[in-house]
Amino acid sequence: MCQHQPPCPAADDPARDAARILFTHPEQGWSLLCNGVVLFDDTGQLLPDGSSITPHRGPAPHRRPAHAA
Repeated sequence: MCQHQPPCPAADDPARDAARILFTHPEQGWSLLCNGVVLFDDTGQLLPDGSSITPHRGPAPHRRPAHAA
């Protein structure tokens, strides 16, 4: 599906959610990526073949404290 150079990760690639967004519907909580994956706000995914990936949120990111000058 992807026509970009370099091409976005394929739908079966572990990095599939790094593909470019074609359409987004934040009010409904989902986006369509150029590789055909529907990415949901909870990190769940619906793949083009109809299979699904359960939400996979990782641990909360930690911020480094600001250094005093």
